[in-house]
Amino acid sequence: MKMTRAFNGTRRACLSLFAAAALASPLAAHAQLQEVTYLLPAPGTLPAFGPWMLAQAKGYYEQEGLKVNFVTARGGVDVAKQIGAGNAVIGGAIGDTPIIARAQGIPVKAVAVLGAGSLTQLVSHKDEKIESPRELKGKTVTVLAYTDTTYYALLGMLSKVGLTKNDVNIQAAGPAGVWQQFAAKKASAMAGVPDWTVSAMEAGAQVDILPADIYFKSMAQAILASDETIAKNPQLIQKLVRATLKGMKDIMADPKAATTAYVAHVTVHKGKEASIQKAFELFNKYVYAAQKVPGTMDEARLGELQKFYVTNGVVPKETPLKELYTNQFVTGK
Repeated sequence: MKMTRAFNGTRRACLSLFAAAALASPLAAHAQLQEVTYLLPAPGTLPAFGPWMLAQAKGYYEQEGLKVNFVTARGGVDVAKQIGAGNAVIGGAIGDTPIIARAQGIPVKAVAVLGAGSLTQLVSHKDEKIESPRELKGKTVTVLAYTDTTYYALLGMLSKVGLTKNDVNIQAAGPAGVWQQFAAKKASAMAGVPDWTVSAMEAGAQVDILPADIYFKSMAQAILASDETIAKNPQLIQKLVRATLKGMKDIMADPKAATTAYVAHVTVHKGKEASIQKAFELFNKYVYAAQKVPGTMDEARLGELQKFYVTNGVVPKETPLKELYTNQFVTGK
């Protein structure tokens, strides 16, 4: 009888310990998440950052043991500067941002590129019947800013048809004006991204979309990290890249389901599901598609871009391409 009571007491104690451990383990796991500041070049609520927000919404960062805090910087070059200064370990920009950053002595690389296409498209009014950048001569075209990738992509497209910025009235209109002026027919075209295209269409614009890639191979969004972090903490970069690319793959696999998960997380878009889904579909078609290994930098494309930047005086000289990117986190090499 005494042995039975002792056994029961021991059993109850063990069960209590198991119950306590079960209750404590989620708390312990949560407490062990490593906090990471992730800089974005623009507000994270923009649909362009869908892969990042989905990765957060679906717990992909948490599965890697990370708690990611997104902070908005002042554009991609500012992101690069902050990362280079050690104020953050990771950030978002465009695949060609390291060309500009390295020229300024900022030690950062692209560690993944989200898509094989260009983030920028030439969007024009259907009734203008613009089938080539050549037909922009003498017309007004909006861009975000004169230091923005959309502007450089436009210059690149013009250069391929023998035109310069002096042949076109290029207006730097800001993040809202770029599509609003276009939609109001104050411009014949805009060098825009899928988010703005959807906004213009919803404002009543009937559009034609000409991918920049046909004329000038600018790049998609990229993930940037400093040389120091890549060397000293490659495991952290690997986790962040892997989780973010999962978010992109979700959009590619099922834009509708991705929209539902995205809007539930980024609640400012509630009621705008149709717009978000359309934006995701445009990203799939023009930006994310055709990348053999998701996240891979195309070195030849990067080299051509750098030549253009040097020729146009954006940067003074070329940087060795291997200093601008690494594919080790997407190919394992």
